[in-house]
Amino acid sequence: MSEFESQALEKLNPHKLPWHVAIIMDGNGRWAMQRSLDRVEGHKAGAESVRVVVKACRELGIKILTLYAFSYENWQRPANEVRSLMNLLVHYLYREFRAIRDNGINVRTIGRSFDLPVRVQKALNRIITGTAHNKAMIMNVALSYGGRDEIVRTTRHLLKEAMEGRIKPEQIDEKLFARYLDTGDLEDPDLLIRTGAEFRISNFLLWQSAYTELYFTDVLWPDFRKEQLLSAILDYQRRERRFGMTSEQLSKIATIS
Repeated sequence: MSEFESQALEKLNPHKLPWHVAIIMDGNGRWAMQRSLDRVEGHKAGAESVRVVVKACRELGIKILTLYAFSYENWQRPANEVRSLMNLLVHYLYREFRAIRDNGINVRTIGRSFDLPVRVQKALNRIITGTAHNKAMIMNVALSYGGRDEIVRTTRHLLKEAMEGRIKPEQIDEKLFARYLDTGDLEDPDLLIRTGAEFRISNFLLWQSAYTELYFTDVLWPDFRKEQLLSAILDYQRRERRFGMTSEQLSKIATIS
């Protein structure tokens, strides 16, 4: 354990941990280019960061971790890069299956998983089924995912339900809409981290991030480790989440509770 990590753990308030952390894992390609390597090597290095961060979140007691692994727009990338990403995903799922299962992690996916190659779907089904009863932490993998697409799919689903008489249009409110999203049974993210020195959320969890705390770092994803995760969480703990209320209102609520 590094000196920084030791000091960060001492400062960490275990009672103010984010329940749900979401991460946009950006910078694999630039990391590789800086080293005159093929972009695929950056994705391979990024897979190690996934392993480290999943383990760290489990140790810290984070209950939900959502990783933006492959966006709906990423299908537009060169075919050989997409193919390599799919191969890496399959390799990761098979390699990490036992460790994830034995650490009580429940793996799920959000997005258009039906778009994925059959070999990827097979690997996903294996780990999803094999970890279905785990309750220590949920690991959400966003694959072929886009926030706008999710909202459109949800709208179509609700419209179909209404046309078939299962719900009434006047019943549709924010709470019901949220239940029909891919994350329907999960709490919204408390903290969204984006690596790679970009300052946007790139069509990720658009509905769910309405009141999420955003954290941007220059660190490229392959260099992101437990120290960087702790820095993001410590920054989160210094913030006041008001959800549209005033500080005085929050103080009164805290006093009553």
